[in-house]
Amino acid sequence: MNSSTLAIHTNKARFGTQAIFLVCGLGISSWAPMVPYVKDRLGLDESSIGLLLLFLGAGAILMMPVTGWLISKLGSRRVILGATVVMSTALPLLLLMNSPVTMALMLFLFGSGVGSVDVAMNAHGVQVQNLSDKPIMSSLHGLFSVGGLLGSLGIGFLIRSGLEPLWAAVAISCLLVILMLSQYKVLLDADTEQQVMARFTTPPSETFRSKVSWLHGQVLFLGALCFASFLSEGAMLDWGAIFLRDTKGVEESLAGIGYAAFSVAMAVMRLLGDGIVSRISSATVVIAGSLIGVAGFGLLIFSPWLVVTLAGFVLVGIGAANIVPVFFSEGGRLRDVPSSVAIPAITTMGYAGQLAGPAILGFLAQRTSLPTAFGFTGLLLFLVAVAYFVKSKKN
Repeated sequence: MNSSTLAIHTNKARFGTQAIFLVCGLGISSWAPMVPYVKDRLGLDESSIGLLLLFLGAGAILMMPVTGWLISKLGSRRVILGATVVMSTALPLLLLMNSPVTMALMLFLFGSGVGSVDVAMNAHGVQVQNLSDKPIMSSLHGLFSVGGLLGSLGIGFLIRSGLEPLWAAVAISCLLVILMLSQYKVLLDADTEQQVMARFTTPPSETFRSKVSWLHGQVLFLGALCFASFLSEGAMLDWGAIFLRDTKGVEESLAGIGYAAFSVAMAVMRLLGDGIVSRISSATVVIAGSLIGVAGFGLLIFSPWLVVTLAGFVLVGIGAANIVPVFFSEGGRLRDVPSSVAIPAITTMGYAGQLAGPAILGFLAQRTSLPTAFGFTGLLLFLVAVAYFVKSKKN
């Protein structure tokens, strides 16, 4: 393959990968407007629906390491295909389950599809980035954020237009499959992916072969930083509205404005992120982004004015936006660790922060206060900045 043909193939693969990130964002966010319908259908209280939602997270987290093995055997393109079909099939079926047990099983299946797509698309995105030799991970995650905004708005629009929730979910599922199939052929095949991986990964030594790859120091380091970064996103998602209502006195109908401000800021910054990463070092992106996030938490905790509080949400979104894409990019270039091992490990640890982190914050808030719990989250982001600063000085 000559250089011009390779460039065309790489560009097509990049656009195809962007579409997959959009598909994943659409799929996950389309579930959120369905939660009230499921709650009413099954007659559940808040604690019961919260317990059910744990099965979604459990499916995602348990499938992530398995996905790494599947990628090494089948290639990420085939895994994306299968996982998208699973996610899209499970989405409308969630509205047909008539007992908590069957709902838990279907949520586990839906979460498994989501988790598998997430790992596979990030692994594929890293290889496309390596092949194109320029940053693309931030814009990929930006398309995921755009999908998150469009999914919740889209299914809400279909329902308000008179479509039954089940048929609205079917329509979204069909859209997900069509988008995925339309881009399948332009994604990197397994052989090309292996060649790119071999080019950018140092072959593991015999000593390393005897070790558990997940326990590699750099994998654990990036995973721990991802945990802290994802926890800040989970804090905004699960506690932002409650914080505005109970701490700042915002009326309930407007309490979601904080997360909306955070989401828009994050989406915009991720779409601009590739240009930023190409102009400044990844260390600057992580350190400055973390400190901007810390400043955001400071504003939203201590400001008595709603406008300034919302500016805090925006700053957290701006600061956190491009940190995780940098970690995934670095995970795809680790010495001695194939990306099919590093990316699932880092993703799993990160999503543990997003899923388990809000529970940790709830525990802290119950024993202290929600502002204190948010302060703890800001402290973790500050430690991310310090840790990455120390790492950058050693390299």
